[in-house]
Amino acid sequence: MKPVATIVLNRNLPLVTDELCEHLERFDGHLTDIYVIEAGSDKSNLSRYTTWHADWTSAVTDGLRYCRGMNYGLSQLQRDGSLSRYKSILLLANDTELQAGPTIEPMLQVLDEHPRVGILSPCSRTWGEQTLLRIEKTKYFWFIHNVAYMLRREFIESVCNPEGDPLMDFLFDGDNFRGYGSEHELIAKAYANDYAAAITTAAYAEENESHLINGAEAIQTESYERNLQLYVDEGLAWMKRKYGFNSRWTMQQYVKSFYEKFFEFHPELVQFKI
Repeated sequence: MKPVATIVLNRNLPLVTDELCEHLERFDGHLTDIYVIEAGSDKSNLSRYTTWHADWTSAVTDGLRYCRGMNYGLSQLQRDGSLSRYKSILLLANDTELQAGPTIEPMLQVLDEHPRVGILSPCSRTWGEQTLLRIEKTKYFWFIHNVAYMLRREFIESVCNPEGDPLMDFLFDGDNFRGYGSEHELIAKAYANDYAAAITTAAYAEENESHLINGAEAIQTESYERNLQLYVDEGLAWMKRKYGFNSRWTMQQYVKSFYEKFFEFHPELVQFKI
């Protein structure tokens, strides 16, 4: 049995998705099963690795985006009884580019070394966080971009809502359609439930935004600039509606309060605090 399930979200970029899946098979295929979600993709643009095709009207028109897409994949694994077989789940958008070598193996090793980490992210070479990881290769953070999240299965089970709407609230809030602030909410859930969120330089991953910048028409979505504006505007409206917060800064302070409490309960882990 393989210890990891990797979920890849695709919309009308089959060659990009296939390349990512082939990379995973080449370097980490002995450690992961690969599941590809087609988020309303045209039938002519399906990945060779397609597992599930969200082909209902709203998915075809608007896609699933990150929150609904990952909810869909995770809930499918839970429904067929396979979620409980895995040690962890790696969530990837298809525009993620991994290092030229194993990614999953070093991340699994980090999870073994840090049993209280529920969310683990490889570092990006463009992130400022890299400067904080020169001595300790892994540290715990209160904010992490969701380019590549490896989630401990026990963490997912501790916070998910298997009885709810599988698309809208299995793990992420599907009402936050484009996902601005979804990282904050998930990390807050982690620290509130005695799990940490960490970045490691044991592995690297990058987001290739050129696919959206140059290929919005092929993906069948808004332009990069329009997407970014809607991402922020809709996300801030979601924060206000759900939490009564008027800014991203307030949301960050909310998460940080759980972060600080975590180390009060786990003083033995203070060396991994930033």
